[in-house]
Amino acid sequence: MVNELQQLISRDLSNLKKELEQYPSESTIWLNPEGINNSAGTLALHLVGNLNHFIGSVLGKTGYVRDREAEFNDRDVPVKELIERIDQTIEVVGNTLRSLTPKAIEETYPIDVFGEPIGTTKFLIHLHGHLNYHLGQVNYHRRLLARR
Repeated sequence: MVNELQQLISRDLSNLKKELEQYPSESTIWLNPEGINNSAGTLALHLVGNLNHFIGSVLGKTGYVRDREAEFNDRDVPVKELIERIDQTIEVVGNTLRSLTPKAIEETYPIDVFGEPIGTTKFLIHLHGHLNYHLGQVNYHRRLLARR
C-alpha cells in the first residue's frame, strides 16, 4: 500500500509541475481572479509545505520546519524555484515512504492532526486526497486564465 501511495504522490506532484509549466507566463501563476482564493503558486507552496511537514518531518525526521503562513503569503516565487521545491518534495516523500517499516505503517500517526488519533495509512491516504484536491484547483485556475 505504501509503495502505491508513494508512486501516486510522485505522479501527482509531477502533474503539478506540468500544470505550472503550462501557464502562459510566470505572473499568471500568482493571479487571483475574482472568486478564486488561492493562486496556483500559493497552492504549490502549500502542497510542498504540507507534504514536507507531514511526511518528511514527522515520519522521516528530516528536520523540515514548516512556515504555513509563508505558504499563503509568499508571492512571485519563480516557476523554476517552485519546480525545484516540488522535485525536492518528490525525493523526500519517496525516501521517507520507502524507509517506513510495515509496523510503522500500521501504527497511529505520530501527531494528533484532527483532534483524535488516526492511523498512519489512513492519514497518508488523506494526504494524497489533499494533494489531488489542490491539483484540481491548479488545473482549473490555469484553464480559467487561459480563456482570458
